[in-house]
Amino acid sequence: MVQAGLKGFMKRLILWDYQRGSWQYDVMCGLVLVFMLAPHSWFRDQPRIQYASQISDGVFWIEPELVNFSEPEPKRLQDLGKALTLRTGKKQTILRIEPIVDAEKEVKGYMAYTRP
Repeated sequence: MVQAGLKGFMKRLILWDYQRGSWQYDVMCGLVLVFMLAPHSWFRDQPRIQYASQISDGVFWIEPELVNFSEPEPKRLQDLGKALTLRTGKKQTILRIEPIVDAEKEVKGYMAYTRP
């Protein structure tokens, strides 16, 4: 019996089946407002760094526009490390970068592996 009541409640909640002005409707509206106004930190949201995003400790996604292949590799890695240092505020030394390609073998970006 309790399970049938819970099932009915969930069905009405998902379908938003409560009358306007009822306490259930007001509670659902309040929950939506709390979700909309919640600080980003509740969701561990990180601001997107232009052209580079941190995936995890020591791993970054780098957009292809940031990588300059006209430079020799040591200089390229050094410049990318400086760019990540500017964007993150922490000194980053890039050990290597790996291209990420799609099904058509087009480069979509690079994974950069760093050490602090």
